[in-house]
Amino acid sequence: MQYAIELFFDEEMEKKLFRYAERIAEEKLSTKYLEWKTRPHITLACFNDVDEKVCVERLKLFAQKQQTLPAYIGSLGMFTDTKTIFASPIMTSSMYQIQREIHDCLCDFDTRGWEWYLPDRWVPHCGIALMKEDAEESYYKACDLVLREFEKINGKFASIGLVKISFPVKEIYVAELKGE
Repeated sequence: MQYAIELFFDEEMEKKLFRYAERIAEEKLSTKYLEWKTRPHITLACFNDVDEKVCVERLKLFAQKQQTLPAYIGSLGMFTDTKTIFASPIMTSSMYQIQREIHDCLCDFDTRGWEWYLPDRWVPHCGIALMKEDAEESYYKACDLVLREFEKINGKFASIGLVKISFPVKEIYVAELKGE
């Protein structure tokens, strides 16, 4: 089984980001993001076969030491090989630090095959359309739709969680980050 550590936005920001996936579905371009039943997030790390109990205990302790972080979505991007449309966070030193620290905390778990989520190789992104299985024309229309409707978003990262990468995604544990 495969797992991810995800950084979640505050409720208002999450709603604004989720709206893009809803708009793509409303226009009948793709429903795949909605089918995954995930919520907007930034993936900090991915692992193969973790001990869930150990991971949850470590994540609890980790979250207790972390402050909420400012979150700014300032641009859009695409992974053209997977036809993924994503919102890009404006990176801060705090985001790089929390990503490095979570990898240090969970360093004994297997990251093979997930090299793009390792420190110094990470491409932080918030998926809003997962269109690999959709027609190319739908993908281009979804890109155009999101580009036309995009607005910068400010808020904060409010929680961190362990999810099982399955269809649909299953949240195993989520912890609120300490307030500022």
